[in-house]
Amino acid sequence: MLTWKDVINFAVNGNPKPDKRVEKTEAEWKSELTPEQFRITRQKGTERPHSGELCTVYDSGKYNCVCCGTPLFDSSIKFSSGTGWPSFTQPIKENAIKYEKDTSYGMVRVEVMCNTCDAHLGHVFPDGPEPSGLRFCINSESMTLQKEATDED
Repeated sequence: MLTWKDVINFAVNGNPKPDKRVEKTEAEWKSELTPEQFRITRQKGTERPHSGELCTVYDSGKYNCVCCGTPLFDSSIKFSSGTGWPSFTQPIKENAIKYEKDTSYGMVRVEVMCNTCDAHLGHVFPDGPEPSGLRFCINSESMTLQKEATDED
């Protein structure tokens, strides 16, 4: 289980190696993503709080990167943080997420990105629930929910 100490260590000393890499030109990303997805994932944008489709969705499944399809988070570790963005306590795998120090807007935060394609996802904070104490605060536009099949499907 990742802790805040692990997150800081990755942000300062380097990230775990991803399983694979996906690299495309800006023009390729623009042609594949909606304008809002492109703004958030490729230009490090943020959606307005409580505006994302996935904020209040708690269906079972995997949250995948909208850019490359890499699984990022499992629905079992999603929680309601009240912040206005989907929140998770852990990535699906240690090497799914890339961490970088972010000093924009006069704050010091840790930015989280897809470790496969470098898509901006959001930020991680040390104020989440136990046992990890982490809150991955993620833009809805940066993910797709791959719902688990049910008997009703």
